[in-house]
Formats: sequence, structure tokens, C-alpha cells
Amino acid sequence: MEGPVEGAVIVDGVQSELPRLLTAAETAAPVEAVDVIAEDLWRRFDARKVSFLIVDLTGKAVARLYTAGAAEGGREAERIPMAGSVYEDVIRTQRLYQEAAGQGQRVIAPVTNRGDAIGLLELLLPAAPTQDVLHAVGEAAHVLAYIVIANGRFTDLYTWGKRSIPPTLAAEIQYQLLPLSLSCEAAQFTLCGNLEPSANLSGDTFDYTLDRDVLHLSVTDPMGHDIDSALTATVLVAALRGARRAGAGLAEQAHRADQSLADHGHGHAPASCCASSFTADGPSS
Repeated sequence: MEGPVEGAVIVDGVQSELPRLLTAAETAAPVEAVDVIAEDLWRRFDARKVSFLIVDLTGKAVARLYTAGAAEGGREAERIPMAGSVYEDVIRTQRLYQEAAGQGQRVIAPVTNRGDAIGLLELLLPAAPTQDVLHAVGEAAHVLAYIVIANGRFTDLYTWGKRSIPPTLAAEIQYQLLPLSLSCEAAQFTLCGNLEPSANLSGDTFDYTLDRDVLHLSVTDPMGHDIDSALTATVLVAALRGARRAGAGLAEQAHRADQSLADHGHGHAPASCCASSFTADGPSS
């Protein structure tokens, strides 16, 4: 990196691009926010290619949503199986990867927020990067995580990138019932769940949330594998969330979920549900 960049700040003796990158991303349209970061890196480091890859909902592939300098876009994206690949290693280890690639260097950084592996930032550089460049790449990957999360509220682009096949109606309902992040890494705990919405799992789902001193967790399992089980899960999850957000205790949450199913579950599948809360003293169910 040569000299200070306008808009950058110095943090612990290292030039930080966070303020400038965030400002540029916020100025862009939601569907172009990731593109702005990729193109910034492409120009700043004279990169041959800068790509953002998002992890598929199955956890088995990544989709290359954008490549700086390439004419990509629309509803076509390269999908790459992760099994046995360097992409899988970076997602698993959460460490920046670097290797020689032709006459340049390939650098891959994890795009992650609180343990939620969102995707990867990949660069092809003309020469071996300095520690300052690697720091800047890692910083940009960190920014990308927040950008994807924030702009995902305004566009289906990132949701589409996570889907390898069009979902059924039951799967779409199930997808909407899942927590916004399947993983959460905090000082007090680490939680990780995984459930691929599909026609064969149309009622199974889980949910969690963190209060100041309590972690709430629920798992629902309606019988069947059709739209009725998905609708039953909708009633259960909505009742649990509504009671929890109203400040009800665990027993009251379970009571309201049971009552809601009795009142509104006519003609739909029966279900089982496990709700727990965790404090520093241990779980209660």
C-alpha cells in the first residue's frame, strides 16, 4: 500500500479503510454495495480479479455473485462445489489463505459475522501481497459481512445466491421461519444450527434469541412433510416468538404455543416442540 488513502484513518499504527469503505457501500444501491467494495480492492491493489462468493444454503457449494472487472450479473452465477476445495478449508478454519497462482498470488478471506459463515472474498493479485495488503483484505472481508447482512433487508440478491434450486412453497415457508443467522458466536456461548429447507423437511425448524442474560432456544417438529406441517410450524414459531417478545417466561411461552395450535391448527399436522432457556446457571426446559 503506497501512502495514505483519502478517507482512511490510522488505527494502532495501521491505515484503516473501514470508514471510507462503509461510506462508499452506503452510498451505493443495495444490490451494488458488494460490487463497490470489490471494485475498490481491484483498483487499489491492481488486482486481476476480485470476487465475492456466497455460501449456498446447503453448505456444500459457493456461488460467485460478483467479480470486479467482469460482465457478470442477472440470474446466472458460477456455483462451485466446496467438498475438498480450498474454499471449504477457509470456511472451516476461518483463516485467510494465500497461494501462488500463475505469475501472481491468490488470496481468499472468510466473510463472517459472529460465527455465521456468509461467504468468501477472493483476489488474484499481480505479486505477493505485503502484510499491509493482507490486513486490508481481511478488513474488507469483515466489512462485507456487515454489508451483506444490512443490504439483505432490501434485496433478494443474496437470498437467491444461497439457493441452488427453486424452493417449493413449503420450503419457502420453512426458510422464512429460520433465524436470520444460523450461528452465533459470543463471549458467553457459541451456537450453531443447520437445516436446509426442503420439501422433505417442511415443518422442522429451530429458533433462538439472546436477551441480556438468557439464551432462548426452540425446536419444532410437526408431523408430515407437506404444506400442512409447514403451516403448523408457522403457528408454533409465531406463538413462541410473540410470547417471548412480550416478556413471557418459558412456561407461559409453551402454554401460548399449545393454545395457539389448539385454536388455529385445525386440519393441520400435530407437532412436538422443545423450548429451553439458558443462563449462566444452566438450562431450564
